[in-house]
Amino acid sequence: MSIIKRNNGFSTDMPALFNDFFTRDLWNWGLSNNSTTNTTIPATNIREDNDNFYVEVAAPGMTKDDFKVELDGTILTIRSEKENRQEQKEGEKYSRKEFSYQSFQRIFELPVHVVDTEHIEAKYENGLLHLVIPKKEEAKPRPPRMIRIS
Repeated sequence: MSIIKRNNGFSTDMPALFNDFFTRDLWNWGLSNNSTTNTTIPATNIREDNDNFYVEVAAPGMTKDDFKVELDGTILTIRSEKENRQEQKEGEKYSRKEFSYQSFQRIFELPVHVVDTEHIEAKYENGLLHLVIPKKEEAKPRPPRMIRIS
């Protein structure tokens, strides 16, 4: 274990307080899902039960047409691109117009001997992309069985 110095706000070590203040992104404190290009990578939940794996990707404001889900062998790729364009009306001018473009890509390697790749399902609902990835029958846990002794 190592000892880590922390700034509790009441210490006399003011330079550390200012360094922390000026090196953080003021609008995204605690946001840890940014890429190196400062674009947001959607949070993903993956859970499983005896029959399936479930993948949930948080992507509010998208539509199902904004997504591409592709399976190449055992590599599952989820990507999205969305560009917001607003047409300029006749007689209208603007002094500033900022482009809005969002894209991301998440790649997962599926366990080849466990997943039934032919029956993967996806749907987008209420800001979440849901994928159901079924397990192969031989990979599902089986209940204990009695073996007859002869």
